Amino acid sequence: MSFTQAGPAPLVKAFFDPDTFTISYVVRDPNSSACAILDSVLDYDPAAGRINYASADAIIAYIRAEGLNVEWVLETHIHADHLSAAPYLKQELGGTMAIGANITIVQDHFGKVFNAGTEFSRTGCQFDRLFNDGDQFEIGSLHVCALHTPGHTPACMSYLIGDAVFVGDTLFMPDYGSARCDFPGGDAHALYHSVRRLLSLPGETRMFMCHDYKAPGRDDYRWETTVAEERAHNVHLKDGVGEHEFVTMRHARDSKLGMPRLILPSIQVNMRGGELPPAEDNGIRYLKVPLNMF
Repeated sequence: MSFTQAGPAPLVKAFFDPDTFTISYVVRDPNSSACAILDSVLDYDPAAGRINYASADAIIAYIRAEGLNVEWVLETHIHADHLSAAPYLKQELGGTMAIGANITIVQDHFGKVFNAGTEFSRTGCQFDRLFNDGDQFEIGSLHVCALHTPGHTPACMSYLIGDAVFVGDTLFMPDYGSARCDFPGGDAHALYHSVRRLLSLPGETRMFMCHDYKAPGRDDYRWETTVAEERAHNVHLKDGVGEHEFVTMRHARDSKLGMPRLILPSIQVNMRGGELPPAEDNGIRYLKVPLNMF
């Protein structure tokens, strides 16, 4: 697929959550009040089993103060490290909730892991729209192309918006490298090709990450770079790194990684589009802990 980047450049406001090292974004059309929200965070205290909406409320406050109109609430994938606040944001601000069409693969797998039962639909119907590779849409006058970039998960999508691309967990800052590929449906070969596809964008294309874990020796968190910087300096995938070399490195590295701290609550909520599991007959909602599954 050839990439076209005609039209205005988006205005980007980042919101960093230090508890999960997640960056959420409000992406604005410079020519109107239209905007989209990407990869929001629902705050969760695993020790107390309590949720709150502080991170989402900060986004809501910004959007209302700026007089913006939310057209889209986008997810790059089903996150394993934080809960999504997408339904809450849609309730408060409106917008169309969307994710990649291969969410159904992830839902099918984890629906079984968590024994979610027949009441849990594996069709992606929790979202208003499911994107296939190359699908296009608008945020006001901004042109957006949805790019299927699997590898970290089979459902990962990146969003090319004007001169910017939002890559989810596909790629990290140049000094940190690439995402793990050992989750169900992950594939290091697929990730290599997804990243090479993204790095075929023009060098000046701005790249926005979903996470930053602050590589050793760096004092601050960062989440914006460019295609040219990634091609020149990414410690895992800079120009000249071949597929075999990358896959060998990724397999060795992944074999030593523990599970994300919030993977169990995150996936149970996010596979439902950010909704909590249904209440049981006592009116209380529960999150399950499957034993010896990971």
